[in-house]
Amino acid sequence: MREVIVSEHAGFCFGAGRGVETVEKAIEEGGFIYTFGPILNNAMVVSDFEKKGVKVVESVEELKSLPKGKVIIRSHGVPRATYEAIKATGHELIDATCPFVKRIHNIVEKQSSEGDRIIVIGNPKHPEVIGIVGWSHTGAEVIENSDDIDNLAVNKGEKVTLVSQTTFNRNKFQELVEKIEKNVYNVNCMNTICDATAVRQREARELAGRVNIMIVIGDTHSSNSKKLYEICSEVCEHTMFVLDASDVRGNLPEVDGPVGITAGASTPKYIIEEVQSYVRNDF
Repeated sequence: MREVIVSEHAGFCFGAGRGVETVEKAIEEGGFIYTFGPILNNAMVVSDFEKKGVKVVESVEELKSLPKGKVIIRSHGVPRATYEAIKATGHELIDATCPFVKRIHNIVEKQSSEGDRIIVIGNPKHPEVIGIVGWSHTGAEVIENSDDIDNLAVNKGEKVTLVSQTTFNRNKFQELVEKIEKNVYNVNCMNTICDATAVRQREARELAGRVNIMIVIGDTHSSNSKKLYEICSEVCEHTMFVLDASDVRGNLPEVDGPVGITAGASTPKYIIEEVQSYVRNDF
């Protein structure tokens, strides 16, 4: 039997777990249930909910044509305009935005109302970042890498508030902040990376450094899962990125020694346990 070590903070974060619990409660209460976008970046979780009657909607226009029911905003949040438009449809709106993401919305809304320009460090295509940008009164610049900083449309004397996507790599965040502060002198930096994300990334790096095979469980659409894979790959040559146990079967490297497992914030506990069981007993 092979030694398998599972990272302590693998799997659902607070926001993801809260979102899933919100949907489960709505299912118990009955009626038409919609989530505005997939409740999690995990195809298996979304599919399970769809089998229970939960419909994923992608636009306000789509909502207008559907029978009145409950609309659940996922943990990533939405722009202010989208939030108000959903309310106006007459559906019951249930806001499952992660409190840590909601805090960023409040910062951006307040600081931009005072005239600050907003810089968001994160993936400009990620729904969380799109939502954050949508709470600014003064527009926002989104920075994902060092090259983006050279194209900042911000005057050096302009007052700037800087926030981050909650799941951004903490080390990369610090590097980008240092360069931004050199280019833009009047910066109010708010480190809004979720503590759970930072702990998860730190544990993953430490574990990957002392095992011979590292398995990262997550969906390819999950930003934080992909970041865990990047971090683990830097210190463990044999790092795998899998969705579930079926991706592991027959694909484990033929390497002796312990196997480490971590998982993104959208990965349910049962998937982690299935992967762990397979690696330990069926390798």
